Amino acid sequence: MFNRPYEPLPQRDSVIAPGLFVDSDGRHRGLSFDYIPNVSKNHYTDSSQGWLSWICNLVVIFLVYVLTFITFPITGWFVLKTVPNYQRIVVFRLGRVCPPKGPGVVLFLPLIDQWQRVDLRTRAFNIPPCQVTSQDGGVMLVGADIQFRIWNPVMSVVSVQDLNASTRMTAQNALTHSLSKKTIREIQTERVKLGDYLGMDINELTRPWGLEVDRVELTIGSLLKAPDGGSSAPHIVPPSVPGLEGLAGPIQQLAMHFLNQGQSSPPPQEDSITYTDELTSSVDQSVDELLQRVKLVLCEALVHQVGACFQFNISKQDGQQQSYYVDLSQGSGAAGSGSFYREPDVTLSLSDSDLLALFRGELQPLAAYNSGRLQVQGEVRIAMKLQELINLLKQHSEMTCI
Repeated sequence: MFNRPYEPLPQRDSVIAPGLFVDSDGRHRGLSFDYIPNVSKNHYTDSSQGWLSWICNLVVIFLVYVLTFITFPITGWFVLKTVPNYQRIVVFRLGRVCPPKGPGVVLFLPLIDQWQRVDLRTRAFNIPPCQVTSQDGGVMLVGADIQFRIWNPVMSVVSVQDLNASTRMTAQNALTHSLSKKTIREIQTERVKLGDYLGMDINELTRPWGLEVDRVELTIGSLLKAPDGGSSAPHIVPPSVPGLEGLAGPIQQLAMHFLNQGQSSPPPQEDSITYTDELTSSVDQSVDELLQRVKLVLCEALVHQVGACFQFNISKQDGQQQSYYVDLSQGSGAAGSGSFYREPDVTLSLSDSDLLALFRGELQPLAAYNSGRLQVQGEVRIAMKLQELINLLKQHSEMTCI
């Protein structure tokens, strides 16, 4: 019961493909793994010891076994451990690693055994969005969600001191290094494929640690800097939709346009499904005129639906900054220019052309937020309630036309 042969956990069959830090012959570039102990591949035991050390170990182990069984009714509470099926215990006996123990009831020798539990279940962590400079000179925020598991408990203990921290650092370095060789358009349209390649690169580095990455999913953030020599229009990054990850960018954006509409709206124009700026048309009204229209539709019913105060920091084309506020938290509501007298619930920063397009329905709030054209300070859930005011403006315009 206490000396069952250990069978190593199955590792998924994968072809060792050249990655970021791996040559075509499978050797690592610029890295050294000579510090890893001489552990037997089949039995996971450290057999690198001389005959004198071997004899001393046998003598000490024999004496501890005798002492343990003589005092077994008392020592049984300390030397017997229960290991669940999803864990293994790595034992160091007199400083040398032994085959992993478990699952079930295992026996430890007092005084000479040191042990450590290893969880074999799949775990996950996320890389927070970090700035990535693409091959064409663009800068955007990219993060990742990574799932991994330990397939070799012995190597996960003897090869690295802090497995979680080392894996996070390795994954983040591989992410920035891999995406720096891609253009902004490739990062946006080939997100799933790049995640698979990134998983292979991370596995090449973490295989000596007994760790395997199961899945890598990239999370695309806002575009901070447009690519050099390209169009000045920002690239709209459609959010991820289950089942649509493998579609091309324009097709996925068209799908998101229909899925995110909470009410009926005119059919999208042809240029609304491409990576172009839909605001290239001339602006037929100013922000002040829009403010006057907002004041006409304010009512207690709208305040009851929204119940929040919004501050708009507008950047004009001539470089000037202007502030406006819309108070939908009390009374019949209020709107005006300048800063609000108290701290607003949500502060939105965008250009004057984007603000007009947002209230005309030409620019979807979710697409503007994900592309970085709309900066939100506060809860995004509250900011999305601004859609109620936009809908009311549309209804008022239709009634005016009639």
